[in-house]
Amino acid sequence: MAHSSAIAVFHFLKRPDLRCVAEETRVEIVAGRCASSFAISGSTMDGMRLAFPDQTLRTGPAWVIRHGLELTLLLEGILQRETTTPPPFPLLLRASFAAARTAALFEALDEGAGQSASPPPWAGLMGGDQPPSSTVLMEIWETLESHLPSEVKRTATPSLPLFESLFSWLTKTWSLIGPLEVLMAAGGDARLQLDPRNGLNHYGCSHRPRPWAATFASSTASSVSERGFAAAERVRIRLQRALLYDCSHSMLLETAGNVRHRLAQYYGLPDGERVILAPSGTDCELAALAIAEMNPARKPITNILIAPEETGRGVPLAAAGRHFAADTARSPHVPRGQSIEGFGPIAEDAVEEIRLRTPDGSEVDEAILTEECRVHMERAIRAGRHVLLHQLDLSKTGLLAPNETVLEAFSRTFGQDCDIVVDACQARLMPSRIGGWVRAGRAVMITGSKFFTGPPFCGALLLPEAWRTRLDHDVLPTGLKAYAGCGEWPECKATHGLSEVVNHGLILRWAAALAEMEALTSIPSLEVRWRLERFLSGVREAMAHCPDVLLLDTPTPVRTSLPDSWDDMTTILSFLVRAPGQGATDEFIPLELEKARQLYHWLNADLRPVFGPDEPERKSEVAGLLCHIGQPVAVPSKALDGKKAGALRISAGARLVSGEPIHANLSTEVRLAREIADARMILAKISLICHHWERIARYDPLPTYAPATLPVPAPARSLSQQNGEK
Repeated sequence: MAHSSAIAVFHFLKRPDLRCVAEETRVEIVAGRCASSFAISGSTMDGMRLAFPDQTLRTGPAWVIRHGLELTLLLEGILQRETTTPPPFPLLLRASFAAARTAALFEALDEGAGQSASPPPWAGLMGGDQPPSSTVLMEIWETLESHLPSEVKRTATPSLPLFESLFSWLTKTWSLIGPLEVLMAAGGDARLQLDPRNGLNHYGCSHRPRPWAATFASSTASSVSERGFAAAERVRIRLQRALLYDCSHSMLLETAGNVRHRLAQYYGLPDGERVILAPSGTDCELAALAIAEMNPARKPITNILIAPEETGRGVPLAAAGRHFAADTARSPHVPRGQSIEGFGPIAEDAVEEIRLRTPDGSEVDEAILTEECRVHMERAIRAGRHVLLHQLDLSKTGLLAPNETVLEAFSRTFGQDCDIVVDACQARLMPSRIGGWVRAGRAVMITGSKFFTGPPFCGALLLPEAWRTRLDHDVLPTGLKAYAGCGEWPECKATHGLSEVVNHGLILRWAAALAEMEALTSIPSLEVRWRLERFLSGVREAMAHCPDVLLLDTPTPVRTSLPDSWDDMTTILSFLVRAPGQGATDEFIPLELEKARQLYHWLNADLRPVFGPDEPERKSEVAGLLCHIGQPVAVPSKALDGKKAGALRISAGARLVSGEPIHANLSTEVRLAREIADARMILAKISLICHHWERIARYDPLPTYAPATLPVPAPARSLSQQNGEK
């Protein structure tokens, strides 16, 4: 980049999504006079220049800058591979229209976040669900042609057959072309889709970095980090360049294998053949059940779940071999609750649920829980069934059960009649511990989207040797083709009925998560422990001085000792919030679950428009901070006469330990002090909301990707009105 222009011109690089893309190109970016919105010159990778009008570089619109960056990235890929000058014209056509589609999708996201302006007529066409016709493509080309460097541009008028060929290519590749923040939303279910009103998904997360938000939501899901976004962007660029040469399938298949190999390395497994990728922990449950049904005696399964209310709402359905949602990673419509084709017959007692909490919200005594598990297992085995026993490590509120000693005893007692799978989807564990479990014969479900703070919906099932061997001698239920493809599984007989299409969204999300996982491994274990302790003690102290919250007592996880371990710490701080209308000295009555959900959404919204410009500066600062924490979990409460309270969560994640690359100039102590200050601001915003509940409720503001810059709005429609108008 042109160093002399860096401070004066590159205002747009304050946007982390644009900066991460710009850093991947070698082109020189300058301010200049352009006949169109931007201009590219040069015919070699080292001699290309991307020029924008000065005003565009200073203020946008951002989609124009994104368009220019994408086209240069694609041209660099072509110039890297081609030896002729100019390069083949069909490649230039493909690059031009792929860049235009990426820009159009980027513009639509910015428009939803209230940041876009004046898109060209072709943006709506290139951002649609299907490519425009050949004749319309020819019309669009009259505009797109002006952006190509004169050194590589062909002056002859292209023919209709050329655009018919282009249309055919776009039809095949349409769903794979786009910016990272769109492609990462693919291959999950409806919870990943962005709300066009605010640019956030079901979890209140963005597929773009969101560094201005105070984020401690790793017990639920996190917006992608700048480190993760940059890592996934490098994979996306390879995909976009591979599309130009019709070799995207092999590229994605190779990348999926690389992701499985890196996960195996991380956990000390022999190779990627022991790893199954899945969009979510609930999808992992389906995979675990399918392999358990391959038990040597082919006995029907009794599936014993630990506290499914503290794992995921769809888990009990998946544990019974049923569709757990109305859509899947590969199918837009499935009959939720119905049996998935190919799974064994479902008996009434096929799924047993063990509770972790008593009716008053306290933890069930360990001896009682152990005995309950034993009774269910013995009864199932006497009935001629095979047991799939879950260990939960950890629940949404940080509980662990059954403990390690109990599992070892069950393995000795029940032997071949029992498979054990560890639900470690929170991933708050030493990698060596998880690898040890797999070597001991347990399967382990993990995700990159909880503790590791990768994007939502990247899961994996780690296979012990016996489970992996089963895959070479049996086939998976045919209905799993709606959930998984061959590229996500090891190469084996079992997957022959699955789709050959690779889940590109899943691969991109894992690329982002692996960047965070590998950054964490660069920190010595004792230093990880110190950083976690420093943050958690600071937040506990802040909660103790906030009269509007009540920290729930969570026992530390009981695990076997490992050298320099940090995973015996409680890293999820669950707390109740005082219901509005109480004084600080009154008996603490917590928010009911539904009101806790409302509070959770308001925390992630800019509340300054509610209070207006004349409020004190401190109140305005607190109201404007976007706060993303763990979604409320339903917990019993004696104070609510049988109703469930909503426990919110502030959690320490891997990103808090390793920091972002932009924090490199800060000392660890200064950075952690800033993180603790952010947590204090979250508590202050909770108090602000509680003390002005009715006023905020009249507006019912939506969460938003970025802070608001608009005037005070009219009161918002209710959520029920919004849902009714969709």
